[in-house]
Amino acid sequence: MAAFAEPHFSAWTQTVVSNVTVVDKVPPEMLHMVDAHWYQFPPMNPLWHSILGFAIFVLGVVSILGNGCVIYIFTNTKALRTPSNLLVVNLAFSDFLMMFTMAPPMVINCWHETWVFGPFACELYAMLGSLFGCASIWTMTMIAFDRYNVIVKGLAGKPMTNNGALLRILGIWAFSLLWTLAPLFGWNRYVPEGNMTACGTDYLSQDFTSRSYILIYSGFVYYLPLFSIIYSYIYIIQAVSAHEKNMREQAKKMNVASLRSQEAQNTSTEMKLAKVALVTISLWFMAWTPYLVINYTGIFKAAPISPLATIWGSLFAKANAVYNPIVYGISHPKYRAALYQKFPSLSCQDNSDDGQSVASAATGVSEEKPAA
Repeated sequence: MAAFAEPHFSAWTQTVVSNVTVVDKVPPEMLHMVDAHWYQFPPMNPLWHSILGFAIFVLGVVSILGNGCVIYIFTNTKALRTPSNLLVVNLAFSDFLMMFTMAPPMVINCWHETWVFGPFACELYAMLGSLFGCASIWTMTMIAFDRYNVIVKGLAGKPMTNNGALLRILGIWAFSLLWTLAPLFGWNRYVPEGNMTACGTDYLSQDFTSRSYILIYSGFVYYLPLFSIIYSYIYIIQAVSAHEKNMREQAKKMNVASLRSQEAQNTSTEMKLAKVALVTISLWFMAWTPYLVINYTGIFKAAPISPLATIWGSLFAKANAVYNPIVYGISHPKYRAALYQKFPSLSCQDNSDDGQSVASAATGVSEEKPAA
């Protein structure tokens, strides 16, 4: 590892090291992992370490409790133990592990204002963060594919079975593990980043090995799932819109106001579906795009990268573990009913149907659509 990093330490760097920098508190056994880029920055204001530590602590508590609740409710409620919901449970499980493994070390490191757990823990921390992030992203993609199958294909689509869902989940974890183990075997590497309180992939080295990993990894773990989700939801919204149009035309021919009482609501089903889809894609995009931009900025030297911007980008990506239980769990009517029954004080349930989720809309539409 030391030989790999030697070219980064120029005579200029050795001069700067004598001054106080953001790397000043890094343990000596980890200095070979730190890129020369970070030596130009002074130590961050201790207030920022406190703010970052508090933010990751709050996000960690919310994510662990929220995702833990989703796992408990979905696995202990008979009506929710369906093949499709196995994907929701897998998403919650991945997000739970994300914050369970990411939040405590970062809180401790923010207290010490540097990474204190040693080189191996740094590599493990970065690998786990990448693993759970990849698993969450592709689980969301499988959920989108499942809803596409239910709504767009309708009765012509082959319904998912428990074995099919478990096979998808196994494939997600195997795929994610393959990508995140690669840096441990020489394709890129895991290093301290930003204010030295977290670790991630090396996006500052300019060699072909490091740059190629970032580019190919982002293609399979960012662009491909993103475009797949967008593709699925475009067709989902089109299918629901067409179905609603047919329902209104039939109601008009029968000289009735509506064939379904739900249409009496101010917001149509397709608009609810569009909003949930928009929130899902937008939160995913907002969470991971800043960190992707930071990685691309590093490998292409497009702009200066500061420790503060880097660590906030990393934190924002991890925060996606908080959004998902809200989007996929709290908006599910049966989940809300079960939550109200088991934990009345935590319930978001009301007496209206405004919280109808994509999953419930998908079921309703597929049941009413005639066979293709």
